[in-house]
Amino acid sequence: MGFTRTFKRMPKPEPDLSLLTREQVLQALRQLDREGPRMPLSTVYDLVYQGRRYAPRAVAQLAYRLATEQPEAPWPLPAGAATNRVLEQLDFTIATKRPTLENSSLDGDVAAQEAMQELHTGITRQKPPKRKPALAASTEAISPAENTEATNLTMAQEPAAAYELPPAQPYNRATALQELFVSEQQLDAALAALHRRRNLILQGPPGTGKTFLARRLAWLELGATDAARVELVQFHPSYSYEDFVQGFRPDAQGVFRLQDGVLLDFCRRAALDPDRPYFLLIDELNRGNLSRIFGELLLLLEADKRGPTHAVRLPYAPAEAARFFVPANVFVIGTMNLADRSLAPLDYALRRRFAFVELAPEFGAPFKEFLQQHNVPTAVIERLTTRIIDLNQAITDDPELGSDYQIGHSYFCQPPTDPAATNVWLTLVLEQEIAPLLDDYWLDQPAKATAQKKRLLR
Repeated sequence: MGFTRTFKRMPKPEPDLSLLTREQVLQALRQLDREGPRMPLSTVYDLVYQGRRYAPRAVAQLAYRLATEQPEAPWPLPAGAATNRVLEQLDFTIATKRPTLENSSLDGDVAAQEAMQELHTGITRQKPPKRKPALAASTEAISPAENTEATNLTMAQEPAAAYELPPAQPYNRATALQELFVSEQQLDAALAALHRRRNLILQGPPGTGKTFLARRLAWLELGATDAARVELVQFHPSYSYEDFVQGFRPDAQGVFRLQDGVLLDFCRRAALDPDRPYFLLIDELNRGNLSRIFGELLLLLEADKRGPTHAVRLPYAPAEAARFFVPANVFVIGTMNLADRSLAPLDYALRRRFAFVELAPEFGAPFKEFLQQHNVPTAVIERLTTRIIDLNQAITDDPELGSDYQIGHSYFCQPPTDPAATNVWLTLVLEQEIAPLLDDYWLDQPAKATAQKKRLLR
């Protein structure tokens, strides 16, 4: 007598994803970036983090292998939205796929990317006429007329500058302490560093008054607001040695000639007036390629390498030209923003030539007194200071941000003259200036950005 035995299939156990953490997903993203080029993007959804797009399932699988310490472990969830939900629960953004150019900041808007290449400022470039090919190593000079014909540039004419330097006004320690949100001890420490190294960098979060303080330190040492002995430049990615020191640049006729940059002109003026100090202020110092911009200045900046004894020959200068040196009466004050992910840190050769002073947001008694002097009501002052202090604490405690990303007091240093308008003024500053910054800080965590904005604007 035969019989049939029926076996009941046991349910497949649910995968344990409790081991998976946000830090492991971040570690997976960093590993994928290091291994590059990145895997192809997904067909339906992308994980968006810091402006880049990743395939969610591939990221989850790598993070799962890191969590389980099993290099060959497969991602246990089937294809579909389940993987997206797991990543969203860890505060990652999952977006519907759009056509993209890989790593494009314009996020898939190909037409906008092409339009970006057509942007211009002041110059309209038309298609040049066809010319006979020239020898690659030709040394024949191109005349201004030929150069104009070849490029067919229509230059936007600007009116000549018609202003004079403002007259110098006396400036003393009492005025500085009244204007600055620093204590007397902090001011003395900054001045001591400037005297010791002759080169000072003011660093800190955006909006902490670094440029404001740099100019006041110069005025304090000069004893007056003497614009003739203070030179301000701002570094940026396109700034070069030829702009700052010396190089071949076109003149008004379009002919390339050897021209001195800002530094040589400034040092020449200082050398003719050796008994008085001169201050070179470099704003956003770390936005430029410093090794390329500074050149010989990297040596001559040192306090014990000043003067004609240590003069060097510049690479573009002819052999008979005078050697270059930095006069002993030149002081350099730079400002440095630490909150920009795109900026590279200073190398140690440059760092050891500067003294560094850290600036922090100031929402204490000096700032409150400043607002009271501008007729801001006490209730508005308390609303401003308590909420920004709480926000800065949340930013500091975030492991992906930190204290360098705090909100500075400069956002609030221009209150309206009418006390009745201050409440609306504060609301607008928070909505239009601070809130968009928080969206950028927590770009990959929109829920966290929304929660912080609600607390700020409640």
